Amino acid sequence: MSVTPASATLTVGDDPRRYEHLSIIRLEDPDAVARAAKARRRHPGVKAGRQNFIVAADHPARGALAVGSDPVAMADRRQLLDRLQIALANPDVDGVLASPDIMDDLLLLGALEGKLLFGSMNRGGLSGLVNEFDDRFTGHTAAALQALGADGGKMLTRICLGDPDTVATLEATARAIDSLAERKLIAMVEPFLSVRENGKVRNDLSTNAVIKSVGIAEGLGSTSAYTWMKLPVVPEMERVMASTTMPTVLLGGDPDAGQDEVFASWQAALALPGVQGLTVGRTLLYPHDGDVAGAVATAASLLHHANPESTRTEEASE
Repeated sequence: MSVTPASATLTVGDDPRRYEHLSIIRLEDPDAVARAAKARRRHPGVKAGRQNFIVAADHPARGALAVGSDPVAMADRRQLLDRLQIALANPDVDGVLASPDIMDDLLLLGALEGKLLFGSMNRGGLSGLVNEFDDRFTGHTAAALQALGADGGKMLTRICLGDPDTVATLEATARAIDSLAERKLIAMVEPFLSVRENGKVRNDLSTNAVIKSVGIAEGLGSTSAYTWMKLPVVPEMERVMASTTMPTVLLGGDPDAGQDEVFASWQAALALPGVQGLTVGRTLLYPHDGDVAGAVATAASLLHHANPESTRTEEASE
């Protein structure tokens, strides 16, 4: 039996039954996910001169539910789906980065028409896990992403020089890059130099550490033809972008700074050569003022959508 998904909501609701139909579909017609993926209208494709805006929603699969001071902000799946649909309803939002469970929900909701799809591949390095740096690939595979009609896969690549599990993560990342490249799918690599302090993993966001992580990550795999970087916005971002020729999207993270300060840092970084757009989740889905649509619209206004042909014409006439 197939159940028709409900239309997208544009508010964060409180009806506990508003996504009950998803459970019914999963129970009675699980093939509906594959049919929805096959019938979906694809994104026209990435282009130079047009930066892309991708909403990230793969945090819960790694046990990372916190936003700011709320340790379980992302725990309510119904609210998360509400917020994602609000974000995806903005025509300037190009796509989503999600774990398989969330991707399937969004497909059934019809929320991914004309969108870029990036699957989250390694979620095994659970937040707080004793072997967190052994970040196993427990999510999307390259073959599954190809069957889904996705545009690529993302992999978190934390590099801890003092932890022997790092080498296994690097090797698995290299294999995933090759597997995606064989299918002409984008490998979105998110590298960090990381350390463990008082039992918790901390990413080193100093400029030199980010540059070093980029150098390591962009050399993984037997080809870099389909590799992108997903990088944090840090001081001296121009030095970071000088370290790579890979298309790069900026991540948002869970910032301590105020929203205006965060947006200002994104705006400056988006103006740098090689930056292809934003891939942001919690910052926009759970803004301090609760206005998801407003936060998404503000972030979208920072993107550059210049016509590369007109840019080349202007340069030639100078």
